[in-house]
Amino acid sequence: MDQLFQFIVNHPFLVGAFVVLLALFIRNETQRGGKSVSAQELVSMVNREDALVLDVRDKKEFEAGHIVDAVNIPHGSLEARLDELKKYQSRPIIVACRMGQHAGTAGTLLRKNGYETVTRLTGGMTEWRNQNLPVVKG
Repeated sequence: MDQLFQFIVNHPFLVGAFVVLLALFIRNETQRGGKSVSAQELVSMVNREDALVLDVRDKKEFEAGHIVDAVNIPHGSLEARLDELKKYQSRPIIVACRMGQHAGTAGTLLRKNGYETVTRLTGGMTEWRNQNLPVVKG
């Protein structure tokens, strides 16, 4: 630990550059995926704004349990299946995945293709289940 402090004191420019790059990386990653919403905000958006929940997990995971009325298009085939979402283009879309990793890239893809109101579920289905919210099987 003493060596770490000594390094920081001896190399302030390197440490400063590292901190700046780390902050920029974190900012980029959070913006890339778009705005995130909590499970409670998702419920509110579905009820008040008729938002669509897009589940980008694979079919097996989706069938093991998903949010009511969610549409399943696996992350790997989303770009090829964008036409299936055309009828929902005017509605807000909330992207959900297992833990939140794929939702960001899916949201970016949707925004690039003209979907304006795209958000992602914070923590994905893992957080949804941790809060004991209902899931539908099958």
